[in-house]
Amino acid sequence: MEHLHLQNTLTRQKEKFEPINPPFVGLYVCGPTVYSESHLGHGRSAVIFDILYRYLRFLDYRVRFVRNVTDVGHLEDDEAEIGDDKMMKKARAMNLEPMEVAQKYLNLYHDDLARLNCLRPNIEPLASGHIPEQIEMVEKLIENGYAYECQGNVFFDTLAYDKVFGYGKLSGRNMEELLAGSRELEGQEGKRSPSDFALWKKAPDGHLMRWKSPWSVGFPGWHLECTVMSTKYLGTKYDIHGGGLDLQFPHHEAEICQSNGCINDPHSHLLDEAKYWIHHNMITIDGTKMSKSKGNFISMEQLWTGEHPRLSQAYAPAVIRFNILQSHYSSVSDFSDKALKASETAFHRLSDAYHRLQVIDPGAYSSVMVNEEYEENLATFDRDARSFMNDDLNTARALARMFDAIAPINYADANKTKPFPVNPETFLVFRDHFNAFFTEVLGLVPLDPAESGGALTDSLMQMVIGLRQAARKEKNFAMADMIRDSLAAIDIKLKDTPAGTEWYVEN
Repeated sequence: MEHLHLQNTLTRQKEKFEPINPPFVGLYVCGPTVYSESHLGHGRSAVIFDILYRYLRFLDYRVRFVRNVTDVGHLEDDEAEIGDDKMMKKARAMNLEPMEVAQKYLNLYHDDLARLNCLRPNIEPLASGHIPEQIEMVEKLIENGYAYECQGNVFFDTLAYDKVFGYGKLSGRNMEELLAGSRELEGQEGKRSPSDFALWKKAPDGHLMRWKSPWSVGFPGWHLECTVMSTKYLGTKYDIHGGGLDLQFPHHEAEICQSNGCINDPHSHLLDEAKYWIHHNMITIDGTKMSKSKGNFISMEQLWTGEHPRLSQAYAPAVIRFNILQSHYSSVSDFSDKALKASETAFHRLSDAYHRLQVIDPGAYSSVMVNEEYEENLATFDRDARSFMNDDLNTARALARMFDAIAPINYADANKTKPFPVNPETFLVFRDHFNAFFTEVLGLVPLDPAESGGALTDSLMQMVIGLRQAARKEKNFAMADMIRDSLAAIDIKLKDTPAGTEWYVEN
C-alpha cells in the first residue's frame, strides 16, 4: 500500500490519511487516570499510539502529540456517573493530598513508558490545570441550548442535541435505543433524560477536589476535559483522536457532542472534533478479560519483576513491546506466560540478527555471487515493510517481513569464506532500511547478545542442525526425524533451503 491508510471509527472505513494542514498533524490520545499503578492495558495503549506517532514522523509529518492526564472527575462508574472520584478515593486511602497521589502515579507511568521506549508527547496537560477553560465551555453549551443547570449540577442535554445533530455518530447508538436501555440511577435526580451526562458536578461535603463555578463549588465531568484540552492545543478541528475501544462510548461520543454543541452549526466543516478516530482493542489474560476481581490483573511493575502468580519469570520491557507489536491494534491481544516466553525467544532471534547485521562488511568478502532469492528478499524489504505499515499500521506483518530477512543475514555472517550472496549496494541500502524500521519505526531496543543468549542459542541450533544433516547423510532418517520432531515440540521449526537449513520459532 503506497499511502498510509487508517481505520476510521467515525466513518467505519479504512481511509487514506490526508492531514487537514499538511505537513502538520494534530494527534490527541486519551491518557491515564493517575490513581494507581499502570497495567498492561496502559502499556499496550501507549505502545500503539507511540507507533502511530513514530510512523507519522517517519513519513516526515510534523506532529504535535497531545496526551492528557486525568486527575479529577473520573468516577468509579463511568457510564452511570456514580460513585466516588477515583483520585479522591485513593487519596483518602493513602492519607495523601489528591495531587500527591496524581504525581506519584504519573511518575510511575512515565517510568514504565520510558522502559517500553515510548516517546514522550509534545504536550501532556492535566485536567486540574484547565478548570477555567472547562467552566468556559460549559457556559458556551448552556448559551447554545445544549446544557442546563439543576441544583448546582450542569448536564448535557442529549435530546436537544439529537434534534439538531443526531446522536451516536461515533458509537452507532441512536437515542431511541439508548433511552430504551437506560435505567433510573441513584444520585442522578434532576436529569431531564437518563442519557444526559454531567458537565459539572456539585461537590458534596468532604469532597477533596473542588473549585468555584457559576453554578456551585464542584468539579468538572470526566468527558469535558478531553474536549477542552484537545481543542485548546490542537484547534477546533484536528487530525487524529485515539484511545481504547472502551472509550468509544460514552467518553468519545460525549466529546463529539460537546465539541459540536459549542460550534452549534450542523453544516460546519469543523464538526466531530477530529477527522480520524482511532480505537485499539482490549487485552485478555489467558483468554479472559483482565480484571482485579478475577485475580488476573498484571501491573507493568509485575512484568518487570515477574512477581505475579501467572508469571514464571521477569520479562524485559523490550520483550513486552515486541509482544504488543505481534498483533494488530484492532484485535484482542491475549497475554499469557507461554505467549511471553515465545515472544522472548523470537525477539532474541531478531535481536541477534540485528547485531549480526551491523558487523557484516561486504568488502571483506573475496567475491560476489548473487543468490537471486536473497537479492530479491533484501531489495524489496523497504517496499514491503512500508506497505504493511501503510495498511493501518500492521506491525505484525512488518515484523514478519523482518524475520523473512534473517536468512540472508545469517548466511552472510556464517559463510565469511564464501562469496557474498547479494550485491553489496543492495545490502547496504537494506541495512539502513532494516535499522530504521527496527529502531525508529517500531521503537525496538535490541537485547544485548551477552544477556539475551541469542548468539549462543543460534550456535547451539547450528550444532543440532549439523547433527541432523549428518544423520540424513548416513540415511539415518529416523534420527533426523526425531531431531526435527523434538524441536517442533518446543515450537522450533526447521526449513530446508538450497542455501542450507534455517530455523525459526513458530509464534
